[in-house]
Amino acid sequence: MSKKVLVVDDDSDVRSFVVTVLEENGYLPAEARDGVEGLEKIQADRPDLVILDVLMPRGSGIRLYRHLKTDDGLKDLPVIMFTGIALRSFMKSQKALDEFKGGEVPKPDIYLEKPVEPEELVRAIETKIG
Repeated sequence: MSKKVLVVDDDSDVRSFVVTVLEENGYLPAEARDGVEGLEKIQADRPDLVILDVLMPRGSGIRLYRHLKTDDGLKDLPVIMFTGIALRSFMKSQKALDEFKGGEVPKPDIYLEKPVEPEELVRAIETKIG
């Protein structure tokens, strides 16, 4: 059975690119336009992996990431951060620190900075869910 991967990104071109890569490599993609829709889809039909953008207008990726990493039922759900923001900036951003109430922001499992080659994305996915 194909593994389900939820792509959460407000950019339709990015979603289309990731969905194409997923389909070409035998994964079953699902899409969400923002963190709010992403959480709804995770709760309705838990995926095997979430590919998550950071900056989105409604329900930021930081907020969804925080929810996933602090919810006992979801904290083991693998997440690949897929964003145009450098990891160092993400880890130090005030918004991320505020979301985690000044506590330590858990380092993402895999952090990919856009743009990436399809092969790099596939390697990251295979690292998390095979």
